[in-house]
Amino acid sequence: MALPEPSSSSTAVVTGASSGIGADLARELVERGHGVTLVARREERLRALADELSGSVRVDVIGCDVADPTARAELFPDIERRGLTVDILVNNAGVGTIGPVVESTPEAEVAQVRVNVEALIDLTTRAVQQMVPRGRGAILNVGSTAGFQPFPGQSGYAATKAFVRSYTDGLRGELAGTGVTVAALHPGPVRTEFLQVAGMDERTFADAFPKFMWVPSREVAREGIEALVHDRGGVIPGVPNKISTKIFELLPLLLPLLKSQHPALRGRLTQRGA
Repeated sequence: MALPEPSSSSTAVVTGASSGIGADLARELVERGHGVTLVARREERLRALADELSGSVRVDVIGCDVADPTARAELFPDIERRGLTVDILVNNAGVGTIGPVVESTPEAEVAQVRVNVEALIDLTTRAVQQMVPRGRGAILNVGSTAGFQPFPGQSGYAATKAFVRSYTDGLRGELAGTGVTVAALHPGPVRTEFLQVAGMDERTFADAFPKFMWVPSREVAREGIEALVHDRGGVIPGVPNKISTKIFELLPLLLPLLKSQHPALRGRLTQRGA
């Protein structure tokens, strides 16, 4: 089994655990007997989830903005002061902009890199340096099917998720034989708060993707944890999403189709240049 056995002195750290896939990843880990440390900016949401999960396992809450390097640097020492070791790390925290870059801001575009890339590298490096000497550990990085091809309308977001995919694959090769496993979870469309935070109406976005491509958050989380259990390098929940990523990988000429179908771009740049 690639997922470490639960113990009273270890914890599974889940970033971005206040809602959506992150909360469901925490639920899946607790169901398997793992204590969890819930990490996110919205501490009140974490405490509500902790109340739900507490009982059979230990649940800790740490309010932390992973975009802040100082806050990140304190995360692992804080966990150690609680008498816990990090056996599992789930890098789920993520942000994204939706719409053309010309209508975005430098701050919003860079924020994606800080959370989706910088924080993931930082926390993964800290975790690996603790896990490898112990000879056990598991890391799950949450990517996206958007990371399998350029994605007009979410250019920066897709690029950060392409990084997650490449970085995880490379790290998996480095860690082979160490007792530490790493995997990437690449969801397609999922109904979470992501769209609301990014400023996109869910109904408008939903209309751009067939219903059969949408996968429930809990199912996505389950497949992510199963990827660690069975030491799979990466997983794409939902057969239609698996097929679509392969198609767009093999046929980059379909890029104009992506642009024409993205609800945040339809007609806007053409009109702007007219």
